[in-house]
Order: sequence, then C-alpha cells, then structure tokens
Amino acid sequence: MRVSRTQAAENRQTVINVASRLFRERGFDGIGLKDLMKGAGLTQGAFYKQFASKEDLAVEASRRALESASGRWSDAAAAHPDDPLGAVIAFYLSGDHREEKMDGCPIVALGSDAARQGPEVKAEFEAGIKAHLDVLGRFIAGNDGEASRGKAMGILATMVGAVTLSRVVNDPALAQALLDAAAEQVRDAAAV
Repeated sequence: MRVSRTQAAENRQTVINVASRLFRERGFDGIGLKDLMKGAGLTQGAFYKQFASKEDLAVEASRRALESASGRWSDAAAAHPDDPLGAVIAFYLSGDHREEKMDGCPIVALGSDAARQGPEVKAEFEAGIKAHLDVLGRFIAGNDGEASRGKAMGILATMVGAVTLSRVVNDPALAQALLDAAAEQVRDAAAV
C-alpha cells in the first residue's frame, strides 16, 4: 500500500518522537531499528524510506529532545516570572525529574553516549547546551556578559552533574541530598 506524502511526513515525526524518548531511556546503542520502528507502530522496512541511517535518526531525535528540554526550562521560567531560576531549579533538581528517564534531560540521559557519536550528533548537543546556557544567562545577576556566561556554564554543569549522580545511586536519600546540595550551590552562584 502506498503512503501519501502527508502520512510519510507524519510517520517520520512519529519515529523521531519515539526515538527521542527511547534513546533517552536506553541509549543510542541500547535499542535496535526493529524495536524503534515497532515503538513507532511501523515496520523496519519503513525506516529507510525516512532516514539514511540510524545516525541520521540520532541527529534528528537529539535535536527534538534538546529543543524540548530547553523549552521546558523556558516554560518553567515563564510560569514564574518573579523567580524564573527558582522555577527551573525546582523542576530540574527534583525527584520527579530524576525519575523521568524517557522525557527527562537528554544531556543527562545521553551525554556520555553523545560523546561517542559522530560530529552531527555532537553538533546537536552543542546547540542544545548553548540554548540551555542562553536560558540560564537571562536569570543570572550581573551585566558582565563574559562573567555571566561563565556563571551559567558552572550552574549548568552543577545541575546536570547532580541529576546524573542522583540517577546512579540506589539510596533515595543520597539521591535527594545530591539534588538539594546542587540547588543550594546554584542559588548561591546565581546570587553572586
């Protein structure tokens, strides 16, 4: 049965969305094309009509995940204009976000995997990290662009590191303590 161009475009977006979630849950190499396509409700044969390679899909899925994550930061900030950084800290450094394997931060979920991918995937992560830094930069005290950028980098590294560490420990109290300590450090760093 022939698929219309509209349906093919919808199928492509579905595959990208599913891959974005499944890659975050299992890693780029933790899931094969057959299972990815099954998750999208399509056959493996349909994959090559949509993408040149699994790496091509990884690029698209990374872009989608990183745009979504940056958008979540902006949405949290917009919902709390009186304390936008506090809103981002509250949702990002939370136990709920710690548990969001499929929809959580792609930098945390895929950072080490992305480091082993090709330059196209790395470029998407670089763009996503810069977008996060831009969002943070709007919340940081001070007008010195270079100093604010450095502060934003430190804050992002602290937040990503805290969520990463909280996910690799079994002890829920230790996981929460890591998130709480990072939240305190971020608030202190932003206030200086």
